[in-house]
Amino acid sequence: MTRKKPEAVLVPADERLTGRAVLGATIGNILEFYDFGTYSFFAIQIGQTFFPASDPFASLMLSLATFGAGFVTRPIGAIVLGSYSDRAGRRPAMTASFAMMSAAVLLLAVTPSYETIGIAAPLLVFARLVQGFALGGEVGPTTAYLMETAPAERRGLAVSFQPASQQIAATAGALVGEILSLTMTSEALSAYGWRIALLLGAATLPFGLWLRSALPETLHRPDTPAPGVQPVSRQPAARRIMSLGFVILASCTIITYVTGYMTTYALNTLQVSAPLAFGATLICNTVGIAAALLGGWLADRAGRRHIMIWPQIAALLMTYPVFFWISESRSALALLGGLGALTMIGTIPYSAFYVSMAEGLPKNIRGGAFATTYAFAIAIFGGTAQPIVTWLIHLTGSALAPAWYMLVASAAGLCAMLLIPETAPLKIRSAALR
Repeated sequence: MTRKKPEAVLVPADERLTGRAVLGATIGNILEFYDFGTYSFFAIQIGQTFFPASDPFASLMLSLATFGAGFVTRPIGAIVLGSYSDRAGRRPAMTASFAMMSAAVLLLAVTPSYETIGIAAPLLVFARLVQGFALGGEVGPTTAYLMETAPAERRGLAVSFQPASQQIAATAGALVGEILSLTMTSEALSAYGWRIALLLGAATLPFGLWLRSALPETLHRPDTPAPGVQPVSRQPAARRIMSLGFVILASCTIITYVTGYMTTYALNTLQVSAPLAFGATLICNTVGIAAALLGGWLADRAGRRHIMIWPQIAALLMTYPVFFWISESRSALALLGGLGALTMIGTIPYSAFYVSMAEGLPKNIRGGAFATTYAFAIAIFGGTAQPIVTWLIHLTGSALAPAWYMLVASAAGLCAMLLIPETAPLKIRSAALR
């Protein structure tokens, strides 16, 4: 007879494992978001490869519509893999999502062009649907895992690695795009350069699977809340948090995807060089990494609500002046400096929100509820953000169209943030003592 090897479970005494666990979850998250976001950076080149048209606008819109197809299955993946993480564990759900994402991006990278096989849209759409399903089930379990590995006084910083890892992935994608744009001709970039970027992500499959399969499980780890903290256990309270979270995530999604659109915006609307266009995205994402971690660190010290509300107000006031400066000067200083400053201020609130929402949800539904809320917000507003901005610019002829869309999103997010309760353990304990 053989004895089954016991499941590795992270327990309170294993805080030395927290760093390794966070690294495992973060690296896997980086690899998935790199694969998903690279399509956005090369939307123009992919459109020319698979959707040739006499009108460049029509080709770009078809490419962005296929990009949007990946958002259709995000809610399905969130429900399936998110609930799976609440039943079977965070680790198996994260491993499954990573495997599916890598297979889908490999299919996307090797699909022949329109000139070779004619209309390739079915293969592209299928790959994007699988990517969306996988990524829909990634964020909820990963966020829950990051929170559950961390001690109460460092949850904000630990969870901030979720948005930070997305920024790292976007930075890696922008860096690859920058290098390729500097070392390849525009013809080569359109023909096969974007495939190189995708294959770099697919090459990480063995390492990512090994890394995640070795993570300790947190689902069955005993909760050790800070004194004075009462977890949210009533469904009405959880539903309220999910409703407010949906609005904030919708706001964050619009701002993130409009910012991610800056490469295409700079090339198509501002008519700047490809290196400068990719450089703007690279600067924004690099700044976003520091801002995301700073937001989590501040949320552990000043509370979740303060770090959500005040930077959000500042970003709201900055948006129009920054875009006006960019559209009028179209200079490197405006594009790099203006967007960099806006990204720095605008990213801070969402790290505090991530941990606030994770703390507000009961553990038995945390992975699925966070994933589902996130996925529906992304599916509705992420998949439509870039086509809407492209259409608004085309309709109005104004380079300020992205600013107006971001302003509406920021204002809606601020209203919801004002209604979010404080969940920081130290803040709650201080209030209880008073």
